[in-house]
Amino acid sequence: MATQEIRVDESYTSFKNIDCFENACLVIDHMLRVLKNPDNNNAFWEQFVAKIPEAYHTRNAKDDSKEALLYLVCSNSFYISELFENADDDLAMDFLDKCEQECC
Repeated sequence: MATQEIRVDESYTSFKNIDCFENACLVIDHMLRVLKNPDNNNAFWEQFVAKIPEAYHTRNAKDDSKEALLYLVCSNSFYISELFENADDDLAMDFLDKCEQECC
């Protein structure tokens, strides 16, 4: 019985051509937009916003070599999802889903 060789490109999906930094930036863009409504903001979100790395504000992935922005989004995706659901913001939820599926 001959064994079929498994090619590396068939055994997993790489991150090639996926901009995880930009995906995380887009989630934060929508989150900050939703938080402009005082009904959506609270002490948790104020603390969260304070943790957004400088790289987000400069929009330079090279400033985020430790991927702090992506980590912030991925490790809080449950809370961000709840925020977007409570705001009934399907577009924001789509960006979060894309970021989670491709990068988290």
